[in-house]
Amino acid sequence: MDFATVILIAVGLSMDAFAVSIAKGATVERNRASSAILIASLFGGFQALMPVVGWAAGLGLKDIIMDVDHWVAFGLLALIGAKMIHDSAKDENGRGGEVTVPIALVLAVATSIDALMVGLGFAFLEIPILIPVLIIGIVTLALSYLGFVFGSRLGDVFGKKIKVLGGLILIAIGVRILMEHML
Repeated sequence: MDFATVILIAVGLSMDAFAVSIAKGATVERNRASSAILIASLFGGFQALMPVVGWAAGLGLKDIIMDVDHWVAFGLLALIGAKMIHDSAKDENGRGGEVTVPIALVLAVATSIDALMVGLGFAFLEIPILIPVLIIGIVTLALSYLGFVFGSRLGDVFGKKIKVLGGLILIAIGVRILMEHML
């Protein structure tokens, strides 16, 4: 597989993580730098890890994973999105504190399930995995960090409304993932 193809795969896989990073960045008020690093690191790490898991699983788990991956991603994103919308009613300015590790982990898993399937594809095509997963992880890390910073700027401008919008974006991403797999 050539370098340009791997870059395109990495960018494609990182788009959900980028969008979620924007949504989370828009809602965080304190410790933005550490929250951005946490989100970017976990998103990049899981985007790199999941293809390895998929590659290692090979054909054995393909049917099981493909039957539920979209439901898991939808459920996690919808739950967190609904919580953001609910929490916006309690917050005076619509912005919360920092990103917690448990929430960041859930979001990292939800946004990296497609990368698991890419890893399965790499196994089927007998593609060496090391270079592609490094590129996927680095691209996702960079785009997630940039998305979080951009989202923070949006939060500064729009205040309370941005938390509701961020929650709706997470739910919409979950619905899109679900619809893509059902149609």
